[in-house]
Amino acid sequence: MLSWRRNSLKSKRILITGGAGFIGSHLCKYLLDKNHHVICLDNLISGQRILIDKLKGYEKFSFIEGDITQGLPDLDVDEIYNLACPASPRDYQSNPIETIKTNVIGMATILDFAHKKKAKVLQASTSEVYGDPEVHPQKEEYWGRVNPVGIRSCYDEGKRSAETLCTDYYRSFGLDVKIARIFNTYGPHMRKDDGRVVSNFINQAISNESMTLYGEGLQTRSFCYIDDLVRGLVLLMNSSVGVAPINLGNPEEVSMKDLAHLIKSMTDSSSEIIHEPLPADDPVRRCPDITRAKELLSWSPEISLEEGIANTITYFKTL
Repeated sequence: MLSWRRNSLKSKRILITGGAGFIGSHLCKYLLDKNHHVICLDNLISGQRILIDKLKGYEKFSFIEGDITQGLPDLDVDEIYNLACPASPRDYQSNPIETIKTNVIGMATILDFAHKKKAKVLQASTSEVYGDPEVHPQKEEYWGRVNPVGIRSCYDEGKRSAETLCTDYYRSFGLDVKIARIFNTYGPHMRKDDGRVVSNFINQAISNESMTLYGEGLQTRSFCYIDDLVRGLVLLMNSSVGVAPINLGNPEEVSMKDLAHLIKSMTDSSSEIIHEPLPADDPVRRCPDITRAKELLSWSPEISLEEGIANTITYFKTL
């Protein structure tokens, strides 16, 4: 049993599932820098061991290779951030059954564990719960428009089911659980091959390869820099906000065509921009209403798209 005596330390004991991933690794470092004990648990299906290796210099850090669908080790923890799930379409579409099991069986495992340990939980949900939305921008009260049998359903419906489980554990047991609906996030530590639009465009541009736009490139997203998102997650965990979901994302909307041209310009690339067919169930517009986050957390993004993209370009150039 890995444990710390609850009353002997001022710092919290925090479990981060999926902590070897893009967002999880940044969250681990942020909390370690705040002098907390951090346990990262990851099965490394989409996480990166190299990101864990960068954290091994912290005395209060530990790593466990494990799968939340198979149960959790006996730990004494105060808080759990659940980020355990492949998040890029390329990853979850290549592991659809594992993805939905992680979102349902894994979520139930974490909630049972948290109830037993009297720990707080923050569930990393997603803007994908809104599907291809008919309401714009998306408010938390909107129920979404999701295809339950599409190629993205393992992720979209899995995350929706996870939100249901969180809400029912709150209603049934009074479990202190928060739900963050995370919109597109980018920055250093993204995998070069994750298939997400920012990493695709940057790596195509710096290699002077063709930059791939799907459809006419008029579909929109909103991009939140990783540092802003991590700050929002920690604010939510430490807030008195109940189980009601909170959107975390950047409300500035940008088309994929404009993003491609911005990255091409910032990398001084000679890449040609080409067009390919739009993937199935790809949302046409995606942008958060963050009124609730502003009012309840005093949170909003601070880092501009240009600054964040510049940092991300620098990161990929060093790989």
